Amino acid sequence: MNKFKIIPPRSGIAFILKKNQRLKIVDIEGEQVSDFICYNLHDKLEYLSSGRTIDYAETIYLTKGHDFYSNRSNIMFNMVEDTVGKHDFLLTPCSAEMFKIIYGDTEPHRGCFGNLKAALQEYDIEPDNIPTCFNIFMNVPVDGQTGKVSVLPPLSKAGDFVVLQATMDLIVGMTSCSAGMSNNFSYKPIGYEVQG
Repeated sequence: MNKFKIIPPRSGIAFILKKNQRLKIVDIEGEQVSDFICYNLHDKLEYLSSGRTIDYAETIYLTKGHDFYSNRSNIMFNMVEDTVGKHDFLLTPCSAEMFKIIYGDTEPHRGCFGNLKAALQEYDIEPDNIPTCFNIFMNVPVDGQTGKVSVLPPLSKAGDFVVLQATMDLIVGMTSCSAGMSNNFSYKPIGYEVQG
């Protein structure tokens, strides 16, 4: 695992991923989530869209072989490898406000939203322009009758990974998730590697 760059627990990063490059994202220790968002490098008003992607894929369970679309219906990347097969594209990044509302924290962590906000500042992306992220390895089952969503520990084991291939030049934001329910209350790092 030494070849991978590390996102420490409860933190985030941002970087450029060029067209045709691949990004390998690894759950180093197992049961950890990475919130993933991306923007068109050349026009930051174009960003990854949960709604468009789910609409065109006709499923909320996105995995190997699926294309991921922008708010302008352009393909931003596709998933070319996936050893887990269960991720989430419904829930927004955890935030200080979420920790207050759901957990009752009086001094909440800034969460993935705050970590992405800080990381994406370098690229002049404002907090209001951070939409729903693709939550890699997050396990969010949906009840078929009531529509109730639950957040359960990820199905990913140590060494599980996904590989995404960019179809345009991207600004990428990623986290090692800060929400206890997302990672079985054992905050861990995420590994990643840009290929090509």
